[in-house]
Amino acid sequence: MGYAVIQMRRFARQYKKLNDKNAKDVDEAVVKISKMPALGQKKRGDLSKLWVFKFKSNNQLFLLGYTLEDELRLIYLESIGSHENFYRDIKR
Repeated sequence: MGYAVIQMRRFARQYKKLNDKNAKDVDEAVVKISKMPALGQKKRGDLSKLWVFKFKSNNQLFLLGYTLEDELRLIYLESIGSHENFYRDIKR
């Protein structure tokens, strides 16, 4: 059984702005992560709780930031976007 997925407010706002093709690719990435959360890369330092899964959509690199709650088997989707300013924006 996979993990349950919860969208945070920032993720929901960013997801709404995506076009249909990118939204479909994000949906596929979320399904992959819900089945195997360790697919992403765990960050260090200020963002030590964050995991980032990288994937391509329309020949552009997208990053999906999420946090895990292993005891409850939950994934919190924190942010989605291109690599440009992704880490700066998520620190805020």
